[in-house]
Amino acid sequence: MSDLVEKDNLHPRSLHRGRYDFPKLIAASPELGRFVAVNPYGDESVDFADPAAVKALNRALLIQMYGIKDWDIPDQYLCPPIPGRADHLHYLADLLAESNDGVVPRGDAVRVMDIGVGANAIYPLIGRSVYGWQFVGTDIDASALDNAQVVLQANGMGKAVELRLQHSRTAIFAGVTDAHEYFDLSMCNPPFHASLGEAKAGSQRKWQNLGKAGEADPVLNFGGHGRELWCKGGEVAFVRRMIQESVSGHGNVLWFTTLVSKSENMPILQALLLEAGVRDSRIIEMSQGQKKSRMLAWSYMDAQQRRDWGKRRWQVK
Repeated sequence: MSDLVEKDNLHPRSLHRGRYDFPKLIAASPELGRFVAVNPYGDESVDFADPAAVKALNRALLIQMYGIKDWDIPDQYLCPPIPGRADHLHYLADLLAESNDGVVPRGDAVRVMDIGVGANAIYPLIGRSVYGWQFVGTDIDASALDNAQVVLQANGMGKAVELRLQHSRTAIFAGVTDAHEYFDLSMCNPPFHASLGEAKAGSQRKWQNLGKAGEADPVLNFGGHGRELWCKGGEVAFVRRMIQESVSGHGNVLWFTTLVSKSENMPILQALLLEAGVRDSRIIEMSQGQKKSRMLAWSYMDAQQRRDWGKRRWQVK
């Protein structure tokens, strides 16, 4: 099957629902041209097992569709799939629209915390470009934050996106948030492997699915630097900490959200939310091509309280 088929399963507001227009992408970022070739299905494409090709495609997409320039990441840092990351933001926008008469709130009034912003800063870059939201991005990796800051400054987003170093490897919100600040959303793409060995096995499976078994080293081809890919206890342990810490910040965040890679982990996490006393929780299914993903969202406010929140924060006086 071609990787260029119409992506009808993406969010309706996605800019990526059609085929990649490689002539336009190459015009926006000429370096992409050397990676584009005709695949076995007769379509122009790139080798998605080649990290340089994927980075070049990302850079072209960001320039051509979002006006984001000078985007780069150091070798071996996570190189995210742009369509999927954009979809994540669109579904978050839908959550906010529920408390705003069905209209997505835009502009500086909306404040989002990106937990694990990474070196790529992809969520703040796209979220600011599409919706004009303000972001606070946190990470435990100072080098990643340094790279993100360079990219943000190059795109005039240095004031709209604040980066904060999380000094603790076990805390999520503690140490990087203030008791007197408020967020409309917190979002996270957590490390989902429980060990380095598990992360390598996952890379190997991807490598085999791309028909590259026996060629090179998949760990060197799929981006992901250390704690971007794994943490002790995997995503269940990470999200458990997030839920536990969210209790004390229940009045400061409208919606807490996180991606969850493994559907079998959902019952455990839902039970933890029940214990935490949340007023509402959602499982939002997402799909990008053959890849299925899901987002878990929870709020300590009921529907009326969320509407009141929106009136206070987003509606033009």
